[in-house]
Amino acid sequence: MTSRLWRIGGGVAAILVALVIFIVPFLFIVFTAGKTQAESSFLEYSWPTEWVLFENIATVLQNRDFLLVRAFVNSTVLTLAAVTIMVVLGAMVGYVLQRRKSRWNPVVNSLVLAGLIIPPAVVPTIWVLQGLELFKSIPGLIAVHVAFGLSFCILLFRAFVATIPRELDEAAIIDGAGPVKLFFRVIFPLLRSVIVTVIVVQAVSVFNDFTFALYFAPGDDNATVQLTTFNYISQSVSSFNLLFANVLLITIPPLIMYIFFQRQIVAGMTSGAVKG
Repeated sequence: MTSRLWRIGGGVAAILVALVIFIVPFLFIVFTAGKTQAESSFLEYSWPTEWVLFENIATVLQNRDFLLVRAFVNSTVLTLAAVTIMVVLGAMVGYVLQRRKSRWNPVVNSLVLAGLIIPPAVVPTIWVLQGLELFKSIPGLIAVHVAFGLSFCILLFRAFVATIPRELDEAAIIDGAGPVKLFFRVIFPLLRSVIVTVIVVQAVSVFNDFTFALYFAPGDDNATVQLTTFNYISQSVSSFNLLFANVLLITIPPLIMYIFFQRQIVAGMTSGAVKG
């Protein structure tokens, strides 16, 4: 009986902590986004005396010649392209590292770990992008995200591939499957749970990125959703209602992804923990 009470109390405490950490700040964003400019300037946690949320959202969408709409398009293209490349390349490299043992494996593993440990260097990266003529462009920003996010994907895929029996590879080879067909027809469909995890985690990371877009793709034509907040603050510091309306709009897509795919994220993160 006592242990049951402890479990119930722990669950209630966890819910309360989640409310304080996540729900309370989100409600502050909603309340401030729904206030008038004068009322929002006080930055108080209070119910708006006059709800103007939709008017503020319309103003934010029309601001600077629909910059936020263009930024949403750029962020969507950036996220889809970068995540697709990371999923395919990460799965292929993880499969090869797990299945094929060679003297180069320790070197490759060291490089993968280095990609997680070594922080990004802005000036050398800009120099490389300029040499490739990709600086200040969406393709260049895609390449940067792939370069810095691929190591995490490789580690996840390699851990999951270890749980897939080698007998499946051998059976497919006996049936005449080549390396490409073996991977995409047999192995890749079995990676569904970890693929969902990589897609959601990396999509939210790329979509919410601020620093890479600021350093490597400046300019309104390449603006992403996070940069619209930065640009908007530089225009009008006192319009906190419009600022928080902008924050609310760019928060909704990642929030929806986490709500619908939270179970798949946990399953993918833990599926490769135990080899079976």
